[in-house]
Amino acid sequence: MKIGEAQQHLDKVYGERDRARGVERTFLWLVSEMGELSDAYIKNKGPGQLDEEAADVLAWLLSFCNVASIDLEKAFTNKYGRGCPRCRSIPCLCPLL
Repeated sequence: MKIGEAQQHLDKVYGERDRARGVERTFLWLVSEMGELSDAYIKNKGPGQLDEEAADVLAWLLSFCNVASIDLEKAFTNKYGRGCPRCRSIPCLCPLL
């Protein structure tokens, strides 16, 4: 599934609820899911739990983008479609931080 397809899918499944919740509360859910992913990683919960939490983060990011009117596939392609946004190389040739 492409990013745009996934975003449309989540809008069909949750769009009405997401819009009723609003941008701010949807964003807070996204941040909460990032915390759950972080917690699962830190506590070494294993790939199954990490997979589920990563999927939740993506789902909430897509929901946030839907209510914030962001076409995530377009935004991602515009920023990263030609490689690294700083050095424009694939792979990135920027010095490690």
